[in-house]
Amino acid sequence: MSKRPCSRTGCQDEAVATLTYVYADSMAVLGPLSQKAEPHSYDLCERHAERLSAPQGWQILRHVSLEHDL
Repeated sequence: MSKRPCSRTGCQDEAVATLTYVYADSMAVLGPLSQKAEPHSYDLCERHAERLSAPQGWQILRHVSLEHDL
């Protein structure tokens, strides 16, 4: 898997997680870094993945890898 930077503006840390949104279910899904970058997802470093918050009324579903805990 290639190294990718965090999607957050100004952050150059290495991404370890991928964030996607399921708008129909008001849900943010955070999981292990995807194998390739996708246009409708966001790659996050460990710091930004840990600090992730969702808008009021939304839920965050966190999938963790056995190799790396978020």
